[in-house]
Amino acid sequence: MKTLGRLRLLVAILTIIYILIPLLVVIPASFTSANYPSFPPQGFSFQWYTKLLERPEFMTALANSAKFALVAAFFSVLFGTLGALAIAKYDIPGKSYITSLLTSPLSVPQLVLGVALLIYFTPLMLAGTGTGFLIAHIIICIPYVIRLVLTGLSGFDYNLERAAAILGASPLTVFWRVTLPLIRPAIISGGLFAFLTSFDNVTVSLFMVSPDMRTLPIEIFSHMQDAYDPLVASVSSVVIFISVILIIILEKLQGVGRMFGGTH
Repeated sequence: MKTLGRLRLLVAILTIIYILIPLLVVIPASFTSANYPSFPPQGFSFQWYTKLLERPEFMTALANSAKFALVAAFFSVLFGTLGALAIAKYDIPGKSYITSLLTSPLSVPQLVLGVALLIYFTPLMLAGTGTGFLIAHIIICIPYVIRLVLTGLSGFDYNLERAAAILGASPLTVFWRVTLPLIRPAIISGGLFAFLTSFDNVTVSLFMVSPDMRTLPIEIFSHMQDAYDPLVASVSSVVIFISVILIIILEKLQGVGRMFGGTH
């Protein structure tokens, strides 16, 4: 047993190192004083972060990413929370199939999902529009909210709701004063994860964007095809920083690993 435990620990450590290697290369490379990406970095300079502020296309793309991510997170929290409450509280026929359907974007490769959405949206005149882009991001974000809210509801004591109703509280009051405060951490965590998923998405976004509507990941991807300089490393470092901050908040609120746990 001790040997098996040590083997698992070794595999976990190697996996973490494998995941962190790109971060350990990209972030130091963004501070190089050379005109080309290098690791270890040659010298130390903030010039590529300064040049980033001088590139309006990246600032516009960053604003677009934040805007779409916020709106997608809002609607994902709204629809995902309602869906999770319905799944957890009511005996719906085919509940397991409905849950699998609503969370299926988690298991479908994003390349396949992007192609499918493009094929479906084109006849509806939604491909290459802001509306189509937003709907696509909501589709890929909702499953995370559902999983996290279902996890938050897994240990929920429904006797609290019954007691409030017996004392004369209306259904809306029960939800607002009893249910919502208890599942608020799960809802906030779902919103953060939805924001992060939308903000960082590249694969689905590639099929939904238009030349005049670009997000930061798409702008990074396009710049890498046209130029080879440390500017990409500085932009990527900013994205990494934002992602790490949100993940830390998510871990404090809910625990990242719990979203894959059991449901009620």
